[in-house]
Amino acid sequence: MVPLINIVFEEMEVPELMALPSAQLTAIFERAFLLKDYRYGYPQTFVHVGEAGVDGILVGYPHAAEAHIDDAFAPLLPELGMAPDQELFPDTETAAGEWYVDTLAVAPSAQGHGVGTALLTGVEALLRARGERLLSLNVDQTNPRAEQLYRKVGYTKAGELMIGSHRYNHMVKAL
Repeated sequence: MVPLINIVFEEMEVPELMALPSAQLTAIFERAFLLKDYRYGYPQTFVHVGEAGVDGILVGYPHAAEAHIDDAFAPLLPELGMAPDQELFPDTETAAGEWYVDTLAVAPSAQGHGVGTALLTGVEALLRARGERLLSLNVDQTNPRAEQLYRKVGYTKAGELMIGSHRYNHMVKAL
C-alpha cells in the first residue's frame, strides 16, 4: 500500500515527506497503515488486486471524521522531524455531508487498464448502503488526465481550493 500512497505524496510535494529517505518514509507509513483511526489506516483503504498483486488503492472517509482523522498519527510526527502537535495535512479538504475520496492511486504498470474506474465505482454501493449520499474528491489542476477519469464516472466540479502549494478542483458526485 505504501508505495501507492507515496505516488500521491510525491505529487503533493509535502516538504516534510520529501526530506526523508524512501526507506524511512516507507517504514513510518507501514506502521501508520496499521492505525485503524488514521487517514491512511487500513479501515479507510479499499484495494484493487490485479495479476501482480495490489495495483490500486482508494482511501477515504466521511467529512465528520476529517477534524480528527490524523490524530492517531501524532506519535509518529517526530520521526518526520515535526512536533507531535503539528499537522502534516492542515488544510480542510472536504465539506459537510460528503464522503471524501482522499487518495486514489494506481501502480504505473496498471494505469490505463480500468483500475481507477473500478475502485471509484466499486465503493459506491457499499457507501450507499452505509447511508452516504454525496462523494467528493480534489484533483490537482495540473492533472487533467485524472480529472477526465473523475468526470467519466460522474463527478462534477463544485469549486476550487488550495491544498498545500497546489490548486485543486473540488468535485462531487451524488449517490
